[in-house]
Amino acid sequence: MIMWGEIIRSSWGKTKGSLVVAAWVLVMACSPLLAAQTPTVTDQQTEPKPETSTPAASPLALPDYIISPEDVLTINAYDAPDVTGEYRVSLTGQIALPLLPAPMMAAGLTTARLADEISMKYQEAEIYSHSHVTVAVKESRVHAITIAGAVKRPQIYPVYGKTTLLDLLSQAEGLADDAGTLAFVTRGPLAMQLLQQPGACKAESNPAYCDSSFSIDLNRLTETGDPLLNIELYPGDRVTVQHAGIVYVVGAVNRPGGFPLKTGQPDMTVLQALALAEDLKPTAIRQKAMIIRKNPAAPNGRDEILVDLKKVLGGSNRDTKLQAEDVFFVPDSAGKRALHRGVEAAISAATLAIVYIH
Repeated sequence: MIMWGEIIRSSWGKTKGSLVVAAWVLVMACSPLLAAQTPTVTDQQTEPKPETSTPAASPLALPDYIISPEDVLTINAYDAPDVTGEYRVSLTGQIALPLLPAPMMAAGLTTARLADEISMKYQEAEIYSHSHVTVAVKESRVHAITIAGAVKRPQIYPVYGKTTLLDLLSQAEGLADDAGTLAFVTRGPLAMQLLQQPGACKAESNPAYCDSSFSIDLNRLTETGDPLLNIELYPGDRVTVQHAGIVYVVGAVNRPGGFPLKTGQPDMTVLQALALAEDLKPTAIRQKAMIIRKNPAAPNGRDEILVDLKKVLGGSNRDTKLQAEDVFFVPDSAGKRALHRGVEAAISAATLAIVYIH
């Protein structure tokens, strides 16, 4: 009987050496490939780190609201329904609350501090032991922004935080038809206090808007929405939108009068003014029209600029621009007027004769 165990052991002994040699050859052949795929410690340390973005500068923090005389406060006391209601701060800065023996000072306190003071007063008087009180400002004359001039609803708007110029114009229902191109801003004490903080006014944000007064180009603001022009406003600021001005047309025109420049229209031409005045009368002396413009340096305090309407209407002369407060005068010919009246009388007589014949 063949001893299979010995045969297997003999074969395994011969094969074992061959397998070891083969494995060693395989390892040596694959080692360059493994070395190329495995990162070294040096490679890991020199890998570029992802860039971290610098956080944007935080906006200016408004100080806590300070209660002022004549403010209207809404006080809610959850465990004291008799206290809940609206209270006006007196001119001396005090408010009178139910069941308390004397008025308490409110002006100069924040709303949170006043809420704590009210709760403490009721606890000391042993009226309400654990009343939870909140205070909110409903109306304030001091904490408001005034917008005046050429807007549809000029008035004082209560503002308890910051707002923007476009938001304020929206509250005023937009610009009036005769609004000019500039809005003048006058800063209040709160705005100046905030803008004087370190880093509040940087060169890239146009430091002119950090001055106590400056102007804003409304054309650029409304047409482009430039965020640098849509400035932040604070309680106590005042905004005045200038009126565009008026051009006056008098003399031999069908509809003399004053015509306001429209929003965003810095000037008006002679032909535009004639269109608004419903054209010239037949008796107008076209070659002797005149622009009368204020000029303190001139001998009579005004300049007189001749305009040949005949050439302007014919296209041989350039259309002249009129400025705000200019007076455009077209003279009338007495001889032409008499002749024109005679022609009108003849036409009327002929018309009556035709009616009579029929």
